[in-house]
Amino acid sequence: MDQAKLAALRARYLDATGGDIDDPDFAKAAAQQFSESDRRKWPFADPATFLDLPYRPEAATLPDFGGLDVALIGVPMDLGVTNRAGARHGPRAVRAVERIGPYEHVLRMTPAAELTAADIGDVPFRSRFSLESCHEDIEAFFATVVKAGVVPLAVGGDHSISRATLRAVGAGRPVGMIHIDAHCDTGGVYEGSKFHHGGPFRQAVLDGVLDPERTIQIGIRGGAEYLWEFSYASGMTVIHAEEVAQLGLPAVIARAREVAGDGPTYISFDVDSLDPGFAPGTGTPEMGGLTPREVLALLRGLAGLNVIGGDVVEVAPQYDQTSNTAQCAAQVLFELLCLVAAGRRRRG
Repeated sequence: MDQAKLAALRARYLDATGGDIDDPDFAKAAAQQFSESDRRKWPFADPATFLDLPYRPEAATLPDFGGLDVALIGVPMDLGVTNRAGARHGPRAVRAVERIGPYEHVLRMTPAAELTAADIGDVPFRSRFSLESCHEDIEAFFATVVKAGVVPLAVGGDHSISRATLRAVGAGRPVGMIHIDAHCDTGGVYEGSKFHHGGPFRQAVLDGVLDPERTIQIGIRGGAEYLWEFSYASGMTVIHAEEVAQLGLPAVIARAREVAGDGPTYISFDVDSLDPGFAPGTGTPEMGGLTPREVLALLRGLAGLNVIGGDVVEVAPQYDQTSNTAQCAAQVLFELLCLVAAGRRRRG
């Protein structure tokens, strides 16, 4: 070993502590973690919050939401499921996941150093029995977030919540969407209800808040394909799970960026987009899904888009004793936070 190099390393690091870091990107992350140069909070200490962010439930009562840039919001409602219930417990399971972030090694980013973000708690609901009133409550709550200029990131709950969140974020102008899922969720009325988790994006288009020409759906598969005619009729771009492997991720990312363009874009992630071998804790699992590595590469490839909101849905933790499903969901939530930061960085 080069003795001069060894002497230099000893001079710099022999008496250094855990938080003594020179690289500017690494130092941003360290500053978020270390209260003193060698002390940081244990990941399993204190009440759990989304991504270990500050808990700010009072922000929703303030006109400017306490100066937040991004609000992480739980939506523990699963009255819209058509198969296995349980996604009402999703927000709690995602909050319980430890050690996500603070650093994104591919994007070389510490989003909490660039954004003021907080977990502001869960949407308050009037009724645990009425799906329609729950959607009204979600829309009203998210409308206050958007009005304050804050980017909302939701954790569900079933996928029916997305119609309500899109009505809030798309109220001023239709938004584009990157939708990662096993199902297109553009079905019609089932058993007298149009508010179920199999149809939020049909309703969002018909409500005038979602632009189908700027919508791409990735990872689609399974026997419910015959229900998704609206996706094709409205002009949405659909990429099936097997096509992801055939086309390759760079081509899929390029297509997603082309479809979304530079306009305001919502990202919706259903955990059943992942193969149930990786994420069994969901209501409608479909074999032959994406891998976590594919999803992460896809999301990282979207850095720089104008992300104005997003959601992570359909985590039903009781079907997964390993907690892997919630772990995947929490990592995706972190990536969405990074995408908000990357989009703001690009726009200056």
